[in-house]
Amino acid sequence: MAHSLKSLHTFALNSQCQNFVEITSLEQLKAQGFNAPFCLLGEGSNTIFLDDYAGTVIKMATKGITITERESDCLITAAAGENWHNLVRYLLEKNIAGLENLALIPGTVGAAPVQNIGAYGVELAKFVESVEYFDIATQSMVTLTNEQCEFAYRDSVFKHALKNKAVITRVNLAVPKQWQPVLNYGPLQSLKNPTPTMVFEHVIATRNSKLPNPYTLPNAGSFFKNPIITNKSLAALLGRFVDLPHYKYGDNHHKVAAGWLIDQAGLKGHKVAGIEVHQQQALVLVNHGQSQGPDLIAMIKHIQAVVLNRYNIKLEHEVRLINSKSECHITAENV
Repeated sequence: MAHSLKSLHTFALNSQCQNFVEITSLEQLKAQGFNAPFCLLGEGSNTIFLDDYAGTVIKMATKGITITERESDCLITAAAGENWHNLVRYLLEKNIAGLENLALIPGTVGAAPVQNIGAYGVELAKFVESVEYFDIATQSMVTLTNEQCEFAYRDSVFKHALKNKAVITRVNLAVPKQWQPVLNYGPLQSLKNPTPTMVFEHVIATRNSKLPNPYTLPNAGSFFKNPIITNKSLAALLGRFVDLPHYKYGDNHHKVAAGWLIDQAGLKGHKVAGIEVHQQQALVLVNHGQSQGPDLIAMIKHIQAVVLNRYNIKLEHEVRLINSKSECHITAENV
């Protein structure tokens, strides 16, 4: 039976799926048939349905948080359907600090390791002890260690070898008792002798000042990945664009700010139908309504083409795009 997807993803394009299932227990998950095509969904904050989906959308809504105190850390076990920000806030209320840089990132706990969410100098991978998932082929539960998750920048094994093969059920986080604030990114640098709550509140205030609320102005958060380029490429770019924000990424690479690239290319406010590059944060695309998948594709391709021509950098979209049957990728190569 057809089910509207507009309210199930925060970009809110008009689309529908053939079937929709909400999973609230492991027993229900194990009994679920995974006939192709199917799409796993959390809160839909990093997913956009470009077209009507000719399959089943399966939303993970399992709940539960447990805390186990250990000698030097606390083990946090959270179910996939828990809201990520609510988990960060809950732990802070329990005087368990460390995740506050990741406050207000939309989405669920189960989606967090897929994307290896990160913000303000901290990535989820730093805290993951293990991830538990349901193996669709073997109908069994599997646990992966941090190393086996193959975390990278906005990436993990769940986007590759385990894509459409694993349903994350629980995430186990090891949060050290000894709090070490990470303050080397952006506005956090101004904090003096901060407490975890101060960092938490500052991150929330900063995100709210830069990013529109997806529930009042539909969007999918940061749309493009911050490009990682070689030190040599960075030096060449700085010769032309001295104000380019950049951050060291390993020994031989730097990460540059995609939002700055888009902004300085004059794309703020650019519109395709009802889709617009946000006026305050160029890294965000917003949907004013009356828009369809092809409009968004046209916007993505235009931004990629302009950035490639101006900086010789290929932008990759961070948001997961779903067409009628599967996930798809729009790259500079097919601009």
